[in-house]
Amino acid sequence: MSKKFEKEFISYCENKNLEVNTNQIKVIKKLEAYHHINNKSFFLKFFSKQKTKKGFYLYGGVGVGKTMILNFFYDHFEKKKLKKHFNEFMLDFHDFVHESKEKNDENVINHFVKNLKSKASLIYFDEFQVTNIVDAMILGKLFDEIFKEDIKIIVTSNTKISELYKEGLQREQFIPFIKIMEDQSIEYELKIEDDYRKSNNNQKQRYFFPLNQETNFKINKFFRTITKNKKQSLIKINVKGREFKIENFYEGIVRFDFNQLCDQNLGAEDYLEIVKNCKFMVIDQIPQFNDVNSNQQQRFITLLDVIYDKNISLAVTADLNLDQFTSSRFLEKPFKRTISRLYELTSKEYNQ
Repeated sequence: MSKKFEKEFISYCENKNLEVNTNQIKVIKKLEAYHHINNKSFFLKFFSKQKTKKGFYLYGGVGVGKTMILNFFYDHFEKKKLKKHFNEFMLDFHDFVHESKEKNDENVINHFVKNLKSKASLIYFDEFQVTNIVDAMILGKLFDEIFKEDIKIIVTSNTKISELYKEGLQREQFIPFIKIMEDQSIEYELKIEDDYRKSNNNQKQRYFFPLNQETNFKINKFFRTITKNKKQSLIKINVKGREFKIENFYEGIVRFDFNQLCDQNLGAEDYLEIVKNCKFMVIDQIPQFNDVNSNQQQRFITLLDVIYDKNISLAVTADLNLDQFTSSRFLEKPFKRTISRLYELTSKEYNQ
């Protein structure tokens, strides 16, 4: 078998001054095998003793390089492809169902997947997680049809397949999806001790704490600097009848209080529309999280996923240092990803 991916990945790491990690090379080899078996002709697949797995599910802790590796693979995939935030993908599906005249669930799914097939032979979901009961109930049928249409799925996640939606409502309705994913996917765990996003080369630059008068002075000064000579305007966003106002809008630079974004009934669909208007975001007054404000924490996790997916840099003020953040019990695992992404998003170079 060719070692094309491995050689190119090593060169890619060297060009970006990244450490070539042996565990990451193992993943590249798995991806090369996955790519090879899925690009065989129908004749060779038919007579192959090895079952063709149409999914590649890469999981592991935060900051180990999962996204970097699958981005590399995705960029080298030459056929029709689609990269989607999972929440965005499911919103597309629900919109399709809403607009469809077809009343039969299975027919709607079939039509949606046929339409998907015309756009992509591979779909990439980065940081896959399921928190919505409506999505959990439909995913089994949806992904079964996707795989039947020979659409490939590549996924990164912090959680192995069997533990997805672990504490979710009516989880028994999610089990068919788990079985389909386990049957159809190469599942591999990437283990690395260090979180690359917290390395000495990526120190926090725009994370201000604690919440006091001095921090407030610093963030106000910072905001005045980046919005100097920029015109303030009011932006109104309407999502299915829900109006949201962006009042501190300065030609793509925006400022919000945490409660504006996470203490009202907003979800992924709203955040996607808000972020469309932003190139840099400031979020003030991020609190500590516990079981009492877990709903706000879940919204914050979703918001950070959208911001990260759309590659928007941040400045924030918060109650404590990032290393000291607390969490509600049920959100501890996905929140580790949020903390890691906050490190990165508040460190990225921003050019006005």
